[in-house]
Amino acid sequence: MKIAMIASEAAPFIKTGGLGDVLQALPAELARVKGNEVAVFLPYYKKIKYDAGLEAELVTSFTLNLTWRQQYVGLFRYQGGTKNLQVYFIDNEYYFCRDGLYGFYDDGERFAFFAKAVLACIARIGLRPEILHCHDWQTGLVPIYLEAEYRDRLPEARTVFTIHNIEYQGKAGPDFFHEVLGLDDLWRGVCTYDGCINFMKAAIVKADVVTTVSETYATELRYPYYAHGLSGILGTRGDRLLGITNGIDVTVYDPATDQALAQNYSAADPSGKLICKRALQKELGLAETDAPILAMVTRLVSHKGIDLLCYILRRLLERDMELIVVGTGEAKYEYALTAVAAEYPGKFSMNLRFDHALASRVYAGSDIYLMPSRSEPCGLSQLIAMHYGTVPVVNATGGLKDTVPPYNAETGSGRGYTFQSYNGDDFLGAIDRAMADYRGNRDAWAKLMLSDMTSDFSWNLPARKYMELYCSLV
Repeated sequence: MKIAMIASEAAPFIKTGGLGDVLQALPAELARVKGNEVAVFLPYYKKIKYDAGLEAELVTSFTLNLTWRQQYVGLFRYQGGTKNLQVYFIDNEYYFCRDGLYGFYDDGERFAFFAKAVLACIARIGLRPEILHCHDWQTGLVPIYLEAEYRDRLPEARTVFTIHNIEYQGKAGPDFFHEVLGLDDLWRGVCTYDGCINFMKAAIVKADVVTTVSETYATELRYPYYAHGLSGILGTRGDRLLGITNGIDVTVYDPATDQALAQNYSAADPSGKLICKRALQKELGLAETDAPILAMVTRLVSHKGIDLLCYILRRLLERDMELIVVGTGEAKYEYALTAVAAEYPGKFSMNLRFDHALASRVYAGSDIYLMPSRSEPCGLSQLIAMHYGTVPVVNATGGLKDTVPPYNAETGSGRGYTFQSYNGDDFLGAIDRAMADYRGNRDAWAKLMLSDMTSDFSWNLPARKYMELYCSLV
């Protein structure tokens, strides 16, 4: 099967979060399926284009109309690709040669251009994919332009649109429709929601199938609390809205080979985890005790549950434990956490940065991973933590509910500790249960840790489910 993956980021070329991880691992897993040919399409951002270690060749170039604008399109192909997996970059320096990926005043125009340019390039080079798999609002106009302008050149293509985070929908004023999109008026209703142009709404309505990144999140999105205004639109899709829970690239996130660690280890020989813990305590100035290390590697924003952490923080730090937080985000949370960390030297390490190597060492050296998110489409951090033998404490929402069944001390089943309501005291109660088991029964804790490490969090099963979905469409 020929599959085109269209997204605004993908590791290792460029990423700002989990979307980049997904677009690194999922295409690679699909490309391993016999008979598949996978192509990934990305903007040719400045950071990619001027990376001296990345070689790409020009495939074609032409001009594209975006209403009255005539814009250059260059299509480059990454020279490190394989027969079954090719990566293409859409070049336009006006739109993409900038410092950063998002947050510009013309993001709507930039990604409208990207959506149309991808289809024009696919048609121009005769790729003829059977599946166009679009990811998040930045690609939301692909199903629209396909039907409006490119269906005759791509008659067999079917569209899958995946929602990674519904909070970001790609909104623009009503004049954007004629001023930028240049579509016939019959498409205005499809693209409009709540008085503005909405890229994600357009994709939800027009894609053949809408998916999201966990089974529970697909159910939650039918409720206004989670859907950020789009529950009614999503409700119209019936069984054409479904969830497939993400995996992680277990070759990238592997404590047995991770070069950032003080000592590699595995489920077969987990002894190196204690060495990693001691090295992490020394690196971050924590007391080298046997107390459990609790950790978060996260964006410091409200939906990640940072308000709950702030609410319980001083009570938590009065307990026999140590805390590490790594990340940046909203100023109020950065200030609050930094101020408390100054009161607890040797016990609370606050790191206002994101460093991949440090993140790996935190996953490896910690005992308990905290993820109290208010909402979580899937979450990758809890999967990485478990693969590194760090037991999670999570709010039972979205993908956290799907991937962290609650631990039952009597049967030994489950993967971590959960709380059911978004409440700081319930969060603290779940942490206390985890710490009690950590101290009270180290043999049972070791079995839980090894069970988490040996659970299959790879992309093998999710990729099979995507293939089943693709086959049902074609």
